[in-house]
Amino acid sequence: MLNSTDATEDANQPVPLPQDEEERPSPPTNLSENKGVVKAAAVLAVGNIISRMLGLVREIVKSNLFGASDLLGAYTVAALVPMTLFNLITGGEMVSSSLVPVFSDYASKERRQALWDVVSTFMSLAILVLLSIVALVMLFTPQIAWLAGARNFSDQSLTAVTEQMMRLATPAVLFLSIASILTGVLYALKRFTLPAFTAAVFNGTIVVVALLRPDHIDSLVYGLLLGSFLQIILQLPALRDGRFRLQFNWRHPALRRILVLYTPIVIVLLVNQVAIWISYNLAILTGDNSVTYMTYATTLYQFPLGLVVTALSMATLPTLSQIVTAYHAAKETDASIASARVQEFKQTLAGGLRLVLTLVLPATAGLFALAPAIIALLLEHGEFTPQDTAVTAIVLRIYLAGLPFAAIDQMLVFASYARKDTWRPAIVGIISVIIYTGTAVLLLEPLGLYSLMVADAIKHFSHTMMMLWLLQRHLGGLRGFGICSATLKAGVASVLTGLVAFVVGETAVTLLPFAGFVGKLLVVALAGGLGLITFLGLVKLLAITEVQMLHRTLTTRLRRRKPTD
Repeated sequence: MLNSTDATEDANQPVPLPQDEEERPSPPTNLSENKGVVKAAAVLAVGNIISRMLGLVREIVKSNLFGASDLLGAYTVAALVPMTLFNLITGGEMVSSSLVPVFSDYASKERRQALWDVVSTFMSLAILVLLSIVALVMLFTPQIAWLAGARNFSDQSLTAVTEQMMRLATPAVLFLSIASILTGVLYALKRFTLPAFTAAVFNGTIVVVALLRPDHIDSLVYGLLLGSFLQIILQLPALRDGRFRLQFNWRHPALRRILVLYTPIVIVLLVNQVAIWISYNLAILTGDNSVTYMTYATTLYQFPLGLVVTALSMATLPTLSQIVTAYHAAKETDASIASARVQEFKQTLAGGLRLVLTLVLPATAGLFALAPAIIALLLEHGEFTPQDTAVTAIVLRIYLAGLPFAAIDQMLVFASYARKDTWRPAIVGIISVIIYTGTAVLLLEPLGLYSLMVADAIKHFSHTMMMLWLLQRHLGGLRGFGICSATLKAGVASVLTGLVAFVVGETAVTLLPFAGFVGKLLVVALAGGLGLITFLGLVKLLAITEVQMLHRTLTTRLRRRKPTD
């Protein structure tokens, strides 16, 4: 289990990052490699850009074909089951909290065969468990659909449709989980390129299949199934040296470590998923199509979050894990080196946080300023009406209040995972979910659907504050690493950027003589373009070095054209 420093320890001693059960080879002396982190993050960012763009295309296709219809709401509830199971069993939290840290211990060339043994054991057991779960869902579909909120549909025919699509969609959890395990292996090996594009393949497949069957809502289900399977196929070339086989070694020490690390995470994920199911039930009470508005807004909300934070977090995690390894290699022999490793850990984390903040804050401001215009451009066509645009824009703007906190929080949680401290983030997660659920229920009557967005923002804020408090208590905080200065500069630049985008957007809507798609495109392009120019000018004026460093790194990488393994 990941343990942080107990409060009773001497504050002057180096922070005892967790020691692993098995001896590991010492990593290179200089492990900061911030440029290496940025390069790896760039690969993941490219994959995220394509994935998020295709995610937007997916939502555009859905809005055009099905609008914000009740039928699309039924699909959203049906798809909740495989996605919930995936998130609980082998989703992204398991990859970051358990698989990458444990697999990384076996990632050196000297231990590569041991890595394949670990992966084979875990994969075999996971498949066995997943097949059993899929069978249970098939058997109890009506009861599960009832719990997911299908009973709250005002049109009871939607319940039968939901159950039918739920049965079709559930096997996707098997493919998604296998793909996720392969992603964990490749991240541990620092082979980021192919796994960076798995989500893009998933979204692209849904788009293609939906367009092939435009009059059938179940086309989205078939796209989900095929897309999850293709995620596996995409990653196989990067594992050409893999030696996988079916084996069931229940007593493998790595398997025990994965389970120990993941147990607190799955507890908080279970609580979180319960909260999501409650939110679906509450949303449907406010209207059969409310979950559809939430889905559209969430896609736009997650665009900057997934683009920036996930890429940086996953690229930083292996480096932070290696610093932890270096700490333990040195703490018994040289206290000064061990102390330096602690500072290196904090420096790497602080660098990631500064870059996240300088990118997420302006993205939040721009998205808030242009929310109605962006939604109208992307979604308002076909079956999606102006009224749908107005509701979705309000939902999105309320969600955005929590985006900066969600960005900071994800980096802090991943830093805890790198130290193999999963219990504290789990406890914090449970507390924040309780806060979310209580807030949503209390505000449901006065605010209706919007109570869920307010509760979500409060949840992210409270979670971040608790994680910062834990960081201060167990690692001494991150003062002196320039985070406050970077936040202030990025905040000023973001507010001015948002104001410029908002004013230009409102003016363009009034003055431009164009209507329809062309007019919407011009509004977003003009307001967004001038907002971006404003931000880049402020980057230079305020000397926001994080953005400048990212620009130099990406430029150098493009010139060299060397793929990251």
